[in-house]
Amino acid sequence: MAHELLSFLAVAALVIVTPGQDTALTIRNTLSGKRPAGMATAAGVSVGQAVWALVSAAGIAALLRASEPAFLAIRLLGAAYLVLLGVQALLAAIQGRPADTTACPHGLGIGRAPSIAFRQGLLSNLGNPKMAVFFMSLLPQFAAHGSLAFASSLLLGLVFALLTFAWLCAYAVAVARARHLIARPAITRLVEGLTGAVLLGLGARIATESR
Repeated sequence: MAHELLSFLAVAALVIVTPGQDTALTIRNTLSGKRPAGMATAAGVSVGQAVWALVSAAGIAALLRASEPAFLAIRLLGAAYLVLLGVQALLAAIQGRPADTTACPHGLGIGRAPSIAFRQGLLSNLGNPKMAVFFMSLLPQFAAHGSLAFASSLLLGLVFALLTFAWLCAYAVAVARARHLIARPAITRLVEGLTGAVLLGLGARIATESR
């Protein structure tokens, strides 16, 4: 059991440290809303992962995976949300201003408030159906079998979510400390533009990739 746990932690660490949409969103929200917004984004991402871990352990993810319309709907919604965030970031770069909480009246825009940052992280992660596929393929390889399968799988998923939270919080702390060096208008606009392009690219990839 100890060997399986160590193997899981090694695989989880490799996946978590690989930059993706959650990392990009955490960095950008830290730049626009300081450390609290970055850590709130990390919390939202981790809660989203915990939800995916639960549905995966319960077998719901398998049903989702088998349902073409449901899988496609979640994939397109997730892609559309990333495109929305990317467009807002690009507009902020073009206009030379940081996006604020009024960018989207329903609280979906990029802003400084930790509550908005949390929702962004949560929706970004829940809108990525590949997380369901990932948990469904990863957790059974390391979880116990039989009557302990559900509890073991859920526990491993929650461990993954906690490790993700710790890693993204470390990103938020590091970026917040360097924020005074990159808070100049020209650099801020560059970061906004680059992040917007990354989010747009990730959204387009999710929308067009096959299952």
